[in-house]
Amino acid sequence: MSRTLPFLLLTILPWAATAKPVRLAHRHSGDENPTTTQPAHGQAVGRVVLADGQPAEQVSVMVKGTTIGTSTEADGSFRLRLPAGKQTLAIAYLGYVTQEIEVDVPNRATVTIPAVTLAKSAQQLSEVKVTAGRTINQRPTSVSKMPIRPLDLPQAVVTVNQETLEKQQVLRLSDALVNVPGLYVTSTTGGTQEELGSRGFAYGSNNTFKNGVRFNNGIMPETSSLESMEVLKGSAAILYGNVAAGGVLNLVTKKPKFEQGGSAALRVGSFGFWKPMVDVYGAVGKSDKVAYRLNTSYEQANSYRDEVKSDRFYVNPSLLFKLTPKTDMLVEGDYLRDNRTPDFGIGAVDYVIIPSRSRFLNVPGALNATSQTSTTATLTSRLNDTWQVRAVTGFQHYDNELRSASRPTGSIVQGPAYGNWNRGLQRTETSENYFLAQLDLTGNFHTGFLGHTLLVGADADQYQTNTLAYTNPASPTSASTAVSTYDVINLLDLNREVAQPALRLKGFGDLERNINTQANTRRAGFYAQDLLSFSEKVKALVGLRWSYQETPSDVYYYNTVVNRQPQANGQVLAGTFKQNRRYDNAFSPRLGLIYQPLKTMSVFASYSNSFSPQANTVADLNGQPLPPSVIDQYEVGVKNDLFNGALSANVTAYRIVNSNQIQSVLPTDPRFATASNQNSPQELAGEVTSKGVEVDVQSKPYLGWAVIAGYSYNNTAYTNSNIYTNGSRLRYNPAHTANASLFYTLETGALKGLTAGVTGYYVGDKLAGRNPRLLNPADGKPWATADANKFISIPDYLLFDASLGYTHNRFGLRVKLANLLDELSYNMHDDNSVNPIAPRTFAATFSYKL
Repeated sequence: MSRTLPFLLLTILPWAATAKPVRLAHRHSGDENPTTTQPAHGQAVGRVVLADGQPAEQVSVMVKGTTIGTSTEADGSFRLRLPAGKQTLAIAYLGYVTQEIEVDVPNRATVTIPAVTLAKSAQQLSEVKVTAGRTINQRPTSVSKMPIRPLDLPQAVVTVNQETLEKQQVLRLSDALVNVPGLYVTSTTGGTQEELGSRGFAYGSNNTFKNGVRFNNGIMPETSSLESMEVLKGSAAILYGNVAAGGVLNLVTKKPKFEQGGSAALRVGSFGFWKPMVDVYGAVGKSDKVAYRLNTSYEQANSYRDEVKSDRFYVNPSLLFKLTPKTDMLVEGDYLRDNRTPDFGIGAVDYVIIPSRSRFLNVPGALNATSQTSTTATLTSRLNDTWQVRAVTGFQHYDNELRSASRPTGSIVQGPAYGNWNRGLQRTETSENYFLAQLDLTGNFHTGFLGHTLLVGADADQYQTNTLAYTNPASPTSASTAVSTYDVINLLDLNREVAQPALRLKGFGDLERNINTQANTRRAGFYAQDLLSFSEKVKALVGLRWSYQETPSDVYYYNTVVNRQPQANGQVLAGTFKQNRRYDNAFSPRLGLIYQPLKTMSVFASYSNSFSPQANTVADLNGQPLPPSVIDQYEVGVKNDLFNGALSANVTAYRIVNSNQIQSVLPTDPRFATASNQNSPQELAGEVTSKGVEVDVQSKPYLGWAVIAGYSYNNTAYTNSNIYTNGSRLRYNPAHTANASLFYTLETGALKGLTAGVTGYYVGDKLAGRNPRLLNPADGKPWATADANKFISIPDYLLFDASLGYTHNRFGLRVKLANLLDELSYNMHDDNSVNPIAPRTFAATFSYKL
C-alpha cells in the first residue's frame, strides 16, 4: 500500500475520535488556527521512521485536542509551530500504531524531538484506495538536490510520475515529452538517438542524468524501469556545472522494496514490435536490512522505414542496504545493448525535402551497435535531526560502432547531375569511460528568526573518450576524415541509372583506420546554496558555484600518404601527433526571491547564469584561447495549488541572453590585418537571446479524472551578429508547443479498473537547413551571388493518442493508438538528416502482477 495518504484517511485513525477536524499544513508553515490567539509560541522539529527504518512521508503530526498539525516530508522530517508550554503530539499513520509524545515547548525557541519509530498495527483494515497526497508543487525532487518543495524553488520544475508513464505506455523519451511543455525533440540524427532541447538550447550528455548521474545520450534510454522523469527548466549550472542553459533532465529508476512483489508484461505493436518485461522486488531472504529490485526487458522490431530494424536488451538490478537506522546504501546497476539500422532519413536537394515516409537510403550491412554499462552507489546518512550527508560515486562505460552511408545531400548544380549523391561509407568506433564523485551536505535549522535550508557540496567527474575514424586508403585525402565513395545514386529518382566512378569501395572492410582522437575531460566544482526563510511569506534562494574544467585531447594520424609503414597487423601510427589543451574556470551565482501570499501560492523572480566552454581549436586574434561564454538567465513566475490542492497551475516567463556569443573576426575588420593569428580568429562579441512563456497544469485524481496540460512559446534569435540578420531565429526550436492529456478511471461498478485516456500534443513550426548569411565569412564582403545557405521550414503538427486499459485482480491489459490523424512532419538536422515522424501505430501491453 502506498505511504502517501489522502487527508480523509487520517480521520479514521484510532485517535480520531477525540480530535477535532484535521487541518494539515506544509513544512515551514505556521499552522495555528488563525482564530486562536496564544500569548507565546515555539516550535518542535523531529523525524518519523517506519518499523523497517525507512523515512515515513505524509505522517500526521497533530497537537492533541486542537486543529494544529502538519505532515512529514519525504525524508520523514517535520517542523511545527505551536503554543509554548506542555503539549501532546499525536503521530499517526494508517496501518501503524499511533504514538503520543509529551513535549515542553519553550517560548520563541525550538525543541528537538528524538526520532520516532512507528510500529505496525495488528488491526486489519478493509481495502482502501490511496491517491496522491501531494501536488507537483509540494513534492521535493531529487534533481534540485535540496529537501525543499518546488513551491519554494524560484524555477520551473515538472515531474512526470510512474502512473502517467504507464497509462501513456511510454516507450521512448519522446513519448513522455508530451507532458512537459517547452521540452522537445530537436532531431533524431541517424535514427539512433533522440536529441532534446528546451528554451532554445540543445540538451547534450551534459544535461541528461539518470539518478543524478550523467549518461551518454548517444543511446536511447530505457523507459520501462522509470519511476519518474524530472525536468528542471532554466539554469542548473550552480548544481551541475557545465550544462546548457535550457535545463536538465533526470530519469529516476524504480527502487528496491522490502515487501515482495513485481510484474511480468508483454508489449506488442505495429511493424513486428514485441517486448517482454519483468520487474521483481522484495527483501533478500527474510532480511529487514537488505532489499533488491530487478528490471529487465528485451525488444525487437522492424519499422515504418524500409529495411530499418532494432534489437535491444536491458537489465537494471539494484540493492538497498539499511546499514544503520540512520544510514542507507543504494547500489544500482544499468546495462543496455542497442543494435539498430542507422537511418539518416529521406534526403533533401537544394534545401527541399523529398516527400516520402518510408524510403531508405542507406547501404547494405549498415549497423549502429551501442552498449552502455553503469553502476552507481549512493550513501545517505542522517547525522541528526538537522544535518544529512549524501555521497554518490558512479562509473559508466559506453561503446559504439557505426557503419553507415554518409548523410544524404544531393547535387544542386542544374543539369543531368542534379540530385545525384555520391553515396559514401563512414565507419567510426567510440569508447568512453565516465567517473563521478559527489558529496552533498544538507541542513535545516534556524539562526534567530531566520530559517535555513542549506546545501553545501562538491563534485568531480572525468570523461575518457577514444574515437577512431576510418577512411579509404586509396584516397588522396586519406589524412582527412572524409567518407569514401560506395556508389552514386539520384535522390530524386532512385531508379535512375547513374554512371559510377572508377574508384569505389566494395564495403566497410575496405576502410582503414585513419584518425584516433583521445580526449580526457576533467571537471570539479564547489557549491553552496541556502533557502532563507525570513517569514512564512518571504524567502530567498542564494547560492554560488565555482567550476574548473580541463579539456585536453590528443589526435593521432594513421597511415598518411606521406608515411605508409604497415606493420604485421597492417596498421601503424603515421608519426603525426597533435595536442590540444584548455583550462577553464567560471563562477555561477544564483539569486531568487519568493513571495507566498498564500500557503498554496508562490510568486518568484530569479537571476542565474551558466557557462559554455569553447572548443580546443578556438583562438582569438592573438592566438590565445577564448574564455567560456557566460549566459545570463532571468525568470519570473507564479505557482498555484488550487481547489484544495486538486489542481496545480504554474506560469513562468524567462529571458536568456548570451551576450558574449562566439563569432568569427572578419577579414574586413581593421584588427585582422595586424593580428598574429589570421587562421579563423574568433571573439566573444555576438549575442543570442531566448525569451518565452511556459504554462504547466497538473491535477490529482478526482472522482476518477486526471488532467495534464501545458503550453510554451519560445523565440530564440540572433540579436547581435556580424554575419546573420539580427532577429533571425535559430534552428530546431519550435515557436509553440501545447499538450493536453485527460484520463478517466472507473472506481466502482462492474467495470471497476477500466481506464480511458486521450493525449493531444502540438508542435509548432520549426526551422532547419542553415541560417542565410549577410556576408561571406571568407572575405567579410557581401556575396557575389546569393548565399547558398537556406532555411527549411518544418511543418507544424498535432498528434492525438488514445488509450484504453483494464485491470482485474492481478491481470491487466492496455491498448494504445498513436498519431490517430496520421500526421506527417519531420525531425531534422541541417538538410541532411530528414527523419519523418512515425505514422499511426498500435500497441498493446498484457501484464500480470506477481
